[in-house]
Amino acid sequence: MQTALTPEFAATPEGVEADAILRKCVHCGFCTATCPTYQLLGDELDGPRGRIYLIKQVLEGHAPTRSTQLHLDRCLTCRNCETTCPSGVQYGNLVEIGRRIVDERVPRPPGERMLREALKSGLTSPLFKPALKAGQLVRGLLPAALKAKVPPPAPAGAHRWPQRVHPRKVLLLLGCVQPAMAPNINSATARVLDAAGIQSLVAADAGCCGAIHLHGGDPEGALERMRRNIDAWWPLVSTGGVEAIVMNASGCGVTVKEYGHSLRLDPAYADKANRIGDLTRDLSELLPDIAPTLAKKLSAKTRRPRLAFHPPCTLQHGQKLRGGVETHLRALGFPVEVALNEAHLCCGSAGTYSVLHPELAMPLRDRKLGHLAALDPETIVSANIGCIQHLQSGTALAVRHWVEVVDEALAEG
Repeated sequence: MQTALTPEFAATPEGVEADAILRKCVHCGFCTATCPTYQLLGDELDGPRGRIYLIKQVLEGHAPTRSTQLHLDRCLTCRNCETTCPSGVQYGNLVEIGRRIVDERVPRPPGERMLREALKSGLTSPLFKPALKAGQLVRGLLPAALKAKVPPPAPAGAHRWPQRVHPRKVLLLLGCVQPAMAPNINSATARVLDAAGIQSLVAADAGCCGAIHLHGGDPEGALERMRRNIDAWWPLVSTGGVEAIVMNASGCGVTVKEYGHSLRLDPAYADKANRIGDLTRDLSELLPDIAPTLAKKLSAKTRRPRLAFHPPCTLQHGQKLRGGVETHLRALGFPVEVALNEAHLCCGSAGTYSVLHPELAMPLRDRKLGHLAALDPETIVSANIGCIQHLQSGTALAVRHWVEVVDEALAEG
């Protein structure tokens, strides 16, 4: 696609990057068929191709409107279109550029600004954990919509961390909301890795990966958190003290793996960011190495529940990791299936999307749960805290991280 960027944009790094991405696009329309919002709304402007036209128009000097902003907001950034695209268009980067430019020119209504700021500040604040605990105390009294966002208290043993020391070590990012909402995911990860002879280390100063701010229109806030994490990890990374930085939330994983791109213009951090990205592994990427050891520790008599696995978009489209989790869970004796229909489509969680756009997120959730229920599972498993909490709000079936299920089986022997 040929573009004619205005001088204002042509001279900026974002404009140069957007122009290079747009030139790859041939507008074949393959992406439209795999876009969740187009599937729901049937509007070309609510699909990748239409949004690309909107961004192109803005870069060429057309004034964006509130309608332009809304169509870009509705994108889940699931990146399914990138998986589908035969030309390799980096739509995820393009839509973030478009959103930032439009937000600079189109003021949001006060209520919308307040909600977005509350999500960015609240979810990454030290006050989030005590606020969640307070909500859990009165959970039964909350309205249904709010109750669905407040998980029940963590089970006993959720904070039990292994104490053994191993020669093999990895860094584990605890995340910003996961330690409060589902602390057992992190401790279960550490216990499973411990069973495989790997010690999990945590850098005290590491926190939010930056995704909430990056996708919430605050790129500087995102970069600040990325730099902080790099500084926290660098003493161990630079000395070779760890073999990997492990992510058990695929949303964090795709963001950290792309630190190099995010900080490419920062001379003080560009090289370090690339190194961090190269070392980052989703937890599932360790399975080929650790599954044989885990299999020896699992008893043939241990009951394995029937599982339905929902692969998060950030895993299968953002990180291009498909098939690994279910393949290795089956090798460990778990009967696990992936939905026969629309396994590639987003569940509607998408970070803060389910709060900002419930009118789209809830139909996508229910559509996903319908396909998963058709497998008749005892438990639904996934690989991202956002997907887990979103799906759990719509079903009585337990929705868990797959590592928790493996951890329980190991505990049984």
